[in-house]
Amino acid sequence: MQLTPTERDRLLIFTAAELARARHARGLRLNVPEATALIADTVCEAARDGARLAEAVAVGRSVLAADDVLPGVADLIGEIHVEAVFEDGTRLAVVTDPFQDADGGLGDGAPGAVLLGPDAPHAPAAAVTLAVRNTAEVPVSVTSHFHFFEANPRLAFDRAAAYGMHLAVPAGSSVRFDPGATVEVGLVPIGGDRVVIGFAGLVDGPLDAPRVKREALRRAAACGYLGAGTGEDEAPGTEIRDDRQESRP
Repeated sequence: MQLTPTERDRLLIFTAAELARARHARGLRLNVPEATALIADTVCEAARDGARLAEAVAVGRSVLAADDVLPGVADLIGEIHVEAVFEDGTRLAVVTDPFQDADGGLGDGAPGAVLLGPDAPHAPAAAVTLAVRNTAEVPVSVTSHFHFFEANPRLAFDRAAAYGMHLAVPAGSSVRFDPGATVEVGLVPIGGDRVVIGFAGLVDGPLDAPRVKREALRRAAACGYLGAGTGEDEAPGTEIRDDRQESRP
């Protein structure tokens, strides 16, 4: 697919705005790039929906309140410039005082917003639940679709039980493990073709190929990943609970 520089810029804004929406939906306050991208994307989508220039600017000004951004962000962003495609052509939209007209933040009706509805599932049902202890002196965060078996070596848990699994949390979110803390997490099997490439490089191929799991555990143990061996003395207090049903589609 061939894209013009303008089209590539538009996709970059959209991607940054989607990240901002996901973080906003988790209750996080936005930084300068996130807030800028979200407001710019809202203006572009309003224009795409047929709004006139003044209407699109008004929508952009109403999408975020000062309480939706980190301290100091509202002072740093005095105005936002974005070129949007309107029915009568490309126009420069200038959103001044972008946080002044909002009454509490991003709503479900904001143009371009992709948010979970009130009745939408927020996380898949866990197939396996286990306790994970962070033995490091710094916090560790693991994102939703990271192959949990390959998560930070200083996280102590049963690696064999986590093989081929990722966190049972909403896509794009993460779980934080504070130093010395033990957190119980749910895991679900990686879907699709079950091919894992990258991450920590312990698998780099089909998860279910012969002897791959045994070799991955050997590599993990050799590299000092806690829980890759017997796990009895590496992860005291770790508990494994298998919540999988006897049969599943």
